[in-house]
Amino acid sequence: MIDLTALFNIIYNNLYSFWNQVCYAVSNIRVFDIIDIAVVAFLLYRTFVFLRETRAGQLVKGIIVLLVVYALATWWKLAVLQWLLSVVFNSAIVVFAIIFQPEIRRILERVGQTKFGVTKTLGDKNMEMYDCINNVGKAARIMQESKTGALIVFERKTQLGEIINTGTIINAETSSSLLTNIFYDKAPLHDGAVIIRDGKVYAAGCILPLTQSNIFSSDLGTRHRAAIGMTENSDAIVLVVSEETGNISIVKNGEIKRNYNGVSATEELLKDLIEPELEENDRKIIAALKNFVPFGKQENKKSESEDKEDEKTDN
Repeated sequence: MIDLTALFNIIYNNLYSFWNQVCYAVSNIRVFDIIDIAVVAFLLYRTFVFLRETRAGQLVKGIIVLLVVYALATWWKLAVLQWLLSVVFNSAIVVFAIIFQPEIRRILERVGQTKFGVTKTLGDKNMEMYDCINNVGKAARIMQESKTGALIVFERKTQLGEIINTGTIINAETSSSLLTNIFYDKAPLHDGAVIIRDGKVYAAGCILPLTQSNIFSSDLGTRHRAAIGMTENSDAIVLVVSEETGNISIVKNGEIKRNYNGVSATEELLKDLIEPELEENDRKIIAALKNFVPFGKQENKKSESEDKEDEKTDN
């Protein structure tokens, strides 16, 4: 018969010992240890994602099979097979470099394109939005020439989840060819609006609310009224290309401005979407720098300003 008390004591002692080891490890951990673990975990995750998305994943499976065969050959003392595999593995670095040459090159190119692997900064996001706006401007010019109707919404602080749910999620990099294909009159999503989120074409075929105002010109079509309605209910900015005339319009805060071309529309969007972000960033940087000014210097500056005011008063 099993002694439950003894079994319980064994389990308890093992768990208690494990817990003490965990507490000891946590109490002696350094900040650099946490950084080390986080970096290694990120590299392993990115490696796994990269291998899963490329043919390198199949090659890794083949290498694992060879390792298993080598272990079995060692265990069963298959001398010839063990010697052959040992020769292969002794040259593993060279073999690895030859087999994975395209993948290694692609990884190095990605690292070079992402500023030494650092996560995207706010400046990178601005650059992504800058490229997005330029591509939208190119697409608008093409659609203006072909008189292809288009409705492109730039999401800002107000989240447009309810509008996105009425369309189809795409979440693709913004390009002029993608936008012109979406709004091609035979395409299934051409009737709705495209939602731009974080510089990407996030959704297409979305249905926008129409404006209920009667103060606008009667020649405005459904696209323009939908654009006005969208900006009345959010802080979004909408670019519209008329199907009848090819005119480009930009709508914000419930107001519509017309008769843009591809270049002027791009400049207007940059002014409305990029410049406010840059100004806000500058304010944050200035505020942060002020916090680093020593208290004594702040007092000196304050006293100097007071002295100047006193001198003006005396004069």
